[in-house]
Amino acid sequence: MLHTSPPNPLDSPVQRELSLRAVTTGIVLGILLTPSNVYAGLKIGWSFNMSIIALLIGYGIWQGLARRSGAGVPWTLHESNINQTVASAAASIISGGLVAPIPAYTLLTGQQLDALPMVAWVFSVSFLGIWIAWYLRPSLLNDKALKFPEGMATLETLLHIYNHGHEAATRLKVLLGAAFVSGLAKWVDTFMWALPRWAPTGQLERLTFTADPSLLLLGFGGIIGIRVGLSLLLGALLAWGGLAPWLLGQGLVQLPPGSSGPQFAALVEWLLWPGVSLMVCSTLASLAIRLWSLHASTQAGGGVLWRVPKVGPAAGFGLAIVLVVSLQALLFGINLWMALLTIPLAICLAAVAARVVGATGIPPVGAIGQLSQLSFGIVAPGQVPINLMSANTAGGSAGQCTDLMNDFKVGRAIGATPRKQLIAQTLGIFVGSIVGVLAYLALIPDPQAMLLSEEWPAPAVATWKAVAQTLTHGLDSLSTSIRWSIFVGGLAGLLLGILDSMLPERHARLLPSTAALGLAFVLPASVSLMMAFGAVLTWLVSCRWPTVTERFAITAAAGLIAGESITGVGASLWAMLGNGG
Repeated sequence: MLHTSPPNPLDSPVQRELSLRAVTTGIVLGILLTPSNVYAGLKIGWSFNMSIIALLIGYGIWQGLARRSGAGVPWTLHESNINQTVASAAASIISGGLVAPIPAYTLLTGQQLDALPMVAWVFSVSFLGIWIAWYLRPSLLNDKALKFPEGMATLETLLHIYNHGHEAATRLKVLLGAAFVSGLAKWVDTFMWALPRWAPTGQLERLTFTADPSLLLLGFGGIIGIRVGLSLLLGALLAWGGLAPWLLGQGLVQLPPGSSGPQFAALVEWLLWPGVSLMVCSTLASLAIRLWSLHASTQAGGGVLWRVPKVGPAAGFGLAIVLVVSLQALLFGINLWMALLTIPLAICLAAVAARVVGATGIPPVGAIGQLSQLSFGIVAPGQVPINLMSANTAGGSAGQCTDLMNDFKVGRAIGATPRKQLIAQTLGIFVGSIVGVLAYLALIPDPQAMLLSEEWPAPAVATWKAVAQTLTHGLDSLSTSIRWSIFVGGLAGLLLGILDSMLPERHARLLPSTAALGLAFVLPASVSLMMAFGAVLTWLVSCRWPTVTERFAITAAAGLIAGESITGVGASLWAMLGNGG
């Protein structure tokens, strides 16, 4: 029987919300999708919100079974919401530090956490973020100025698939088809024969201007949009086509004797500094301006940033604090008083991040992380564990807080039970912590040798490492040319960040994306070129067939990302098992 209108929670009571099948489906999808974000985070420094994928797959499986059996129990709207909450919480576990401060800590100290302590740490950071979100929920959701665009996009998809079941089935076929093609291409490239790569000899090859046949990069290009794609292209031309040849010509970067092929590792040690300073200064400037405008609107509307609800969840919040503080002391040797200082900072920065996400839809997790690094650099100068792992507490909890706030926004619109959503989120991060850590260890068994390379550029790791080095050793430890590059990159980032936040939207769209511009300095040119190609290709298709692009572009891109990344993680596990044998 077809639905003629989306289910209205105001007209009927909530049924089958936190059901066994909803939780199980979310866990299975979380196990499958979490490695995708770990893989993508280490490859290009970005991750993908898995809510819509989880909605489509869960609906396709259970509604399909109910239709075929004729007497099956329908997959309810609220079960779909629990399913996507568990799966997206698991996949967003990388905000707990797996693709940024944890690898940076290993690179700077030479110490690698074992699997179990790493799982405990990632879980505890994310668990703290969940409880901060719980206490922020009443005030933030009651603030009419905060729309939570990402949560509303998930809500729109949720209601759409219940209103148009045939459309959901079509999108699911596109998703699975794209994932199959992408996974097959990665499998062939890994196990059978290498896919053709355009690799010019001479200077262009040395500067990493090759063609990478990665469908994952093509998929991300389809998601990021034309502005970000062209910004990546511009950044690659500036960094690898302009600065890199000049560095080699001036002798500021020395290549190893007899070296051949792409020289990413040697060049990125210099190029990451202007790129990182550009990203950090622009995001902090933009964040400051947004916060000022949010503060003004909050004052005008009489809103409150933090309002303590009932004391029932206090035990959970207390447990989260005990976990985070004790693990900082046990795993990293951080003083207990310094570890306790991370809690108020985490609360403040998570609240800031949640408000920015509510207003813009853009989680400023990178900026929050660097802001917390700067804070601890002032409080405890010269201490790498504090600068990275105490800052990780604030950045990681902010990431999970924003994810759950989007879930709460969806839940409130459909009449879901907040307590059950919190349980689903906790189950999600528990599963995500285990799977994410295992995926990270399978992909990067030797961080010192593998990271910040052409295969694993890990731009977020480079950013955290660079900020920690600067705050620990001071700018005097860097060469004169690098110091000038930091100054110029920071100034450019500051100006672009201010302009982006203050200009009218129609004018701001003409500016390059500073995040993408700086990111291109840390990625091989081949990666930026492929993502730019995906963005341009999607834009051209949207100009000719706008309806088709609106219906299927994001779905197909998500399939390309999931297919290659899942196959890539599987290939790494296979290689690890083979070496072990």
